[in-house]
Amino acid sequence: MMAAAKGALEVPAEEMVEILVFLAENNKIFGETSRITLAGWDEKSAMAIVSNPATAKEVLDYWLSPKNLRPVLFRLLLENPSVTLEKIGQIGATLKGEWIDAMLASPRIQTSPQVLQELAANNRLSGVQSVHVQELITGKPAALAINTQVERKIEPAPEPDIPMQPTITVEAVSPTQTAAEFEVVPDPGAAEADPETEKVIIAFMTEHASEIEAEAKKPFQPIGGIQQDVSVAEPKAVAAAATVSAPARPAPKMPPKKLANPEDEQRGSVLQKIAMLDVKGRIQLAMKGTKEERSILVRDGTKVVALAVLDSPKITDGEVEKFANQKNVLEALLRAIPMKRRFAKNYVVVRNLVANPRTPLDVSLGLMKNLLVQDLKNLSANKEVSDTVRKLALRMFKQKLDPSKG
Repeated sequence: MMAAAKGALEVPAEEMVEILVFLAENNKIFGETSRITLAGWDEKSAMAIVSNPATAKEVLDYWLSPKNLRPVLFRLLLENPSVTLEKIGQIGATLKGEWIDAMLASPRIQTSPQVLQELAANNRLSGVQSVHVQELITGKPAALAINTQVERKIEPAPEPDIPMQPTITVEAVSPTQTAAEFEVVPDPGAAEADPETEKVIIAFMTEHASEIEAEAKKPFQPIGGIQQDVSVAEPKAVAAAATVSAPARPAPKMPPKKLANPEDEQRGSVLQKIAMLDVKGRIQLAMKGTKEERSILVRDGTKVVALAVLDSPKITDGEVEKFANQKNVLEALLRAIPMKRRFAKNYVVVRNLVANPRTPLDVSLGLMKNLLVQDLKNLSANKEVSDTVRKLALRMFKQKLDPSKG
């Protein structure tokens, strides 16, 4: 049983995977070892298995499970005739982001009204994805005004040569809510945003309208807290000294306390600015603000604000590399980073995510196959990450050193 859980039986790959899936789903003793083995299974071999219509249903279902999805395998599973459209529709109703893009790019899905209707009911679709689904359902370009099942409306955009903002109403939140509530209000202290950034902000606020409404008044609460060197109590101390002193003698003037580091003073000013903003204001600042402001807002305990940082047109790969390494951010942010193709292609981002103990386990296991030998070795000795990650890293390290023993 232990040999089977490690994938070491002398049987064809298809049979070995079927055994591993059975153990992973049904065996309490060897289940975890089997799941680790499947997570590190050779990608070429896995691709051949999932694209074969004769593959056991249990194996196909295992790799279709949201916690076991792999981008390369997912595309092949969508085209496998042994995977029923009903099953794909059920999964499509729960996914988002890149997974939906993969489904909409599938020739099989594009010609399946059943699956398209399931996708149309998914309230996690972005505005662009909703439009694409409607076009596939109707077989013609979608109308400028599109009504989805979540009662979301995007009114016709103006002609390209007319410098106007599109009007947006989100009925899913409130029938009386007006487009003015989603108007991007310029920040006097920030640089003027370009038209493309304004479009991104509007699209983001429309897509996350219900979350924004629910968290509208939630104050800025950074994960892990932020220590400020600015002494807020100092003015009170001066006033107290004046009260104690004799009336005839004015209280001595105390010079204002200065920060040891000018950068700390600037950071304190930024923190004060952010603390005064509501959720919508922080989202706009995350999109249009400076690198310093993004580095603070990415730690916002309000999920929709932290995610807005990743959608900022100004964000750089270097910033995301640092975010992927931080332990004082939401798990939802770490999960969202590899869902964006631009960041998933950055090796440093991938390496930092896998080595970050706060990264969700399923995300780490899915990214480990991309690590180089030396990084796998370092990861296998990293006591901060989970035991599961260390064991799989050690196994993959040995396999890459000597493929014949894999």
